[in-house]
Amino acid sequence: MAFEELLNDPVIQKYLHELVGPTGMPVAAAPPDGEVTDEELAEELGLELNDVRRALFILYENDLASYRRLRDEDSGWLTYLWTFEYEHIPEKLEEEMYRLLEALEERREYEVDNEFYLCPEESIRFEFGEAMEFNFECPSCGASLESMSNDQLIEAMDERIEELREELNVEHTRARA
Repeated sequence: MAFEELLNDPVIQKYLHELVGPTGMPVAAAPPDGEVTDEELAEELGLELNDVRRALFILYENDLASYRRLRDEDSGWLTYLWTFEYEHIPEKLEEEMYRLLEALEERREYEVDNEFYLCPEESIRFEFGEAMEFNFECPSCGASLESMSNDQLIEAMDERIEELREELNVEHTRARA
């Protein structure tokens, strides 16, 4: 995928937005060619220097930016020259999808393995053991707890798990190293 295509892809835009937030998005969405200082970016984009630095650090933590330091021999000041490395985004997105799939599979297992009770007044959900400890009465309002079916939730999880498995071309994430 070409660099321009990457930045125009709505999924990648959303991924960058999730990483850096709305204040960091101008930094992430318009990476310059070559090296740039944080001060140059702040001035060019009309942003606060701290917002630019925060976005750059988040991109760095996620292997989407790197820097090299230069020390001014006269003043001793350090200058950081930043380079954007967005070629890693597709792999990062795939890693996120695997994490999501694994989390959904674990949550599904939890939903299947437990029986739940719901307070009709407070909409608080309790596992069977908790409900039993409270004598099937809501500890918040005293209402009787009602047995709750989570079949729709499990069904929705099954659909999403299947979509992710198809997209990642895997049968089960547990087998993935």
